[in-house]
Amino acid sequence: MATKRLCILGSTGSIGRQTLELVDSLDISVVALSAYKSVDLIEQQIRRFSPAYACLIDTGAAADLKTRVADTATVVLSGETGILEMIRLSDADTVLTSIVGIAGLRPTVEAIRLGKTIALANKETLVTGGKIVTGLVRQYGTKLLPVDSEHSAIFQCLQDVNSAKRLSKILLTASGGPFFGKTREELEHVTVSDALHHPNWSMGSKITIDSATLMNKALELIEAMWLFNLPPEKIEITIHRQSIFHSGVFFSDGALLAQLGVPDMKLPIQYALTYPDRALPVSDPLTIEKMHLLTFERPDTDTFMCLKAGIQAAKLGGLAPTYLNAANEVAVDLFLKEKIRFLDIGDIAMDALSNVPEKDEYTLQDIFEADRIARERVFQKYNR
Repeated sequence: MATKRLCILGSTGSIGRQTLELVDSLDISVVALSAYKSVDLIEQQIRRFSPAYACLIDTGAAADLKTRVADTATVVLSGETGILEMIRLSDADTVLTSIVGIAGLRPTVEAIRLGKTIALANKETLVTGGKIVTGLVRQYGTKLLPVDSEHSAIFQCLQDVNSAKRLSKILLTASGGPFFGKTREELEHVTVSDALHHPNWSMGSKITIDSATLMNKALELIEAMWLFNLPPEKIEITIHRQSIFHSGVFFSDGALLAQLGVPDMKLPIQYALTYPDRALPVSDPLTIEKMHLLTFERPDTDTFMCLKAGIQAAKLGGLAPTYLNAANEVAVDLFLKEKIRFLDIGDIAMDALSNVPEKDEYTLQDIFEADRIARERVFQKYNR
């Protein structure tokens, strides 16, 4: 059933802002919003959409926001516990999770336990907690709808339930980021500004750096494993520079079914919110002229070590993806602060997998402990 009452976790980020641009045309009521500490923007959102609840992780920012919107009916909460309380108190039927990093895991689990539909724009939730999250989705009988353009494309290609039974392989596309075709020698002196210049998409800084290192595709590989119940060997990654062929699926008879569209995140966001229906266009339609040259190439995992690390983590399973994700989150932050080089991110990712304990069965607490250990290792070695 299409969304009627929406809670957005990460409303001031790129996905959150684009989602709010869609809700009026979709006749969706915004009932709850959260962010980290962007007081000015979330105040504007509160005054525009009048949610019943809002939450800022930063307690100081939350106190400021509470004072600013005292003339409204919006209840302001704070901290990680505030987000969980907001999810419990709101009458949202859908929770769009676009919080960056592992921080999105616990709120997603809470929403699933409350039977709410999840529009998932936080890949780290499945990278770190895929086994637990998908198990809870089955247990509580709720829906997990992908918002990432690639996973949405795959999901759309599998709507024919009869064909879906014959799925044999996924073709997962990557833009290649700003450094496609570069050698390690050419990446020695990459600056933060260079890495933040994505050729096709406008995204937040963390995901843009992940796209430049190809870590984003590594994480999406692991996410796809859980969303579509496939081993890593059944997921092939290709570099598609135009970002028009968003991803595809191969069936047992050799047929390839793909979803194509202009590079606009509003398309997969809207599909998740209106599923199983489709709404009116949100961007210019795809034309023959835009499709006149579509290219596909294999990724260079020797240069882009993050992708190699992701494939290795996917094969190791257990807590390996959590160690990888945690190390990468710290590494990206250090790079953005110019404390490490661009190529160090890949080296840190590979190093994170060198001491992963074997653990096929694990709890949420195990995940967060693995996350803590991996972060500490990187900080001790690189945070100088």
